[in-house]
Amino acid sequence: MKKLALLTFAFALFFSVNAQVETPQPSPFSKIEQKVGLTDITIEYSRPSVKGRQIFGSLEPYGGNIWRTGANKNTIITFSDDVTIAGQDVKAGSYAIFTRLNSKTDWDVMLYADTENWGAPAEWDDSKVVASAKVEVMEIPFNVETFAIDINSITNNGAHLELIWEKSYAAVPFTVPTEDKVQATIDKALAGPGMGDYYNAAVYYTTEGKDPQLAKKWMDKALSMVDKPRFWHLRQKSLVYAAAGDKKGAIEAAKASLADAKKSNNAGYVKMNEDSLKEWGAL
Repeated sequence: MKKLALLTFAFALFFSVNAQVETPQPSPFSKIEQKVGLTDITIEYSRPSVKGRQIFGSLEPYGGNIWRTGANKNTIITFSDDVTIAGQDVKAGSYAIFTRLNSKTDWDVMLYADTENWGAPAEWDDSKVVASAKVEVMEIPFNVETFAIDINSITNNGAHLELIWEKSYAAVPFTVPTEDKVQATIDKALAGPGMGDYYNAAVYYTTEGKDPQLAKKWMDKALSMVDKPRFWHLRQKSLVYAAAGDKKGAIEAAKASLADAKKSNNAGYVKMNEDSLKEWGAL
């Protein structure tokens, strides 16, 4: 009996120690954090690899099969603001990403309200699909071994959610409410603005091609609050003036920025100003 007890203890100890051994996961977890405009986007997913298998059309068959868009627990995307996907308004929050594999070149990428699944839901509920985007799937000329999700083609107002694995690439465009958020902050700040408020508003309006004369007015107001504008201020002033059609003022600002940039040994601003002055026929 004593020997049996010792043997039992030894086995228990062995399995206890063995359970503490950590090994790499076949489909490692990944987390992406990306700001698009003023909206924070987070994606959490697991990344399976091809490992010599045929994925699409075999392991993940076509014909309407719903793929979890990753491995293990379903992929989750979180938006800090309301966004728009394929013309559909999506409230801020977290959603599972599922993909309906219609054919080699035709997928539906869907955001699903229920994020507590391991793989695709046992019973699919169309009422939980908050947005669905039909995307063209392109064949790429090389093999991507490990599944990847990324956010690319980023602008102030949107980006592309990209899925790439094996030889397939698909992108889902979406937009974010940057203009509304910026305008709200501009309206609020201009009720009692400081130099930075006028300056940032002027730069934003010029970048987005909005009301160049108002942008010029704001830039003048901003720089009037500075004892000695520096080369980065003057560089933006030259661009604002150029957009407003004041070529003479743009050249004067660019020359002042160039002189200050040379004194500060800032090669980047020297080149940018020289390029603009050449473009405007002043160098």
